[in-house]
Amino acid sequence: MKKILLLSIVFLFYGALSAQSVRSLINEGAELYKEGKYAEAEVNFKKSLDKRNDLFEGHFNLGDAYYKQGRYDEAIQSFKNALSFTDDNFRKAKIFHNIGNSLLKQEKYKESVEAYKNALKLNPDDLETKYNLSYALNKLKQQQNQNQNKDQNKDRNKDQNQDNDKNQDDNKNQNKDNNRNKNDRQNQQQQRQQQQKNQISKEEAQRILEALKDNEKELQKKLRKMQGKPVKTEKDW
Repeated sequence: MKKILLLSIVFLFYGALSAQSVRSLINEGAELYKEGKYAEAEVNFKKSLDKRNDLFEGHFNLGDAYYKQGRYDEAIQSFKNALSFTDDNFRKAKIFHNIGNSLLKQEKYKESVEAYKNALKLNPDDLETKYNLSYALNKLKQQQNQNQNKDQNKDRNKDQNQDNDKNQDDNKNQNKDNNRNKNDRQNQQQQRQQQQKNQISKEEAQRILEALKDNEKELQKKLRKMQGKPVKTEKDW
């Protein structure tokens, strides 16, 4: 994948730039870019645009400098600005190629595919763009499969959570039933115990009553004996 994300670089100049300083700034920026000094190159390209904002080269090369610094949104904007200052299909194709690369770096595969397609419409023979398009399509397919798997996992997790919630509700209801049955058994046991207590009390009362009857019979018996026995009279001395 050596060719992937290979930028198209344009260090061309209009045939008749009116200001020598603008040409110098772009030339110096190009040299700094080649040396890997992208931040310094950015400064030069910006200065050239301060003097001549209608230069395709200034906007395009500034986009390249942003790209090399990982500032992909700014790079895309600069490339889009460059579109306004050229009618050449070859240059427009290079712009869309670089926009596609910037989007690819951001993992915006669907948008990058569209950018590469636009580039090939303008320059159908660009092998680098064809290669990058193929790469982007492959990454897009992988992304879609991953998203599909995530959705499936999400649905499975949702179903599992619903099952867990149902099981928890069932367990709660079962616990309620068990507690209710336990309470019912305890109440029944308490009632039986209370009945047993009451029954014992009746038996004790019956025994007490019979004991009272026996005492009463004994008392009556003694009274009858006393009534039948003659009373002794004391002598009068």
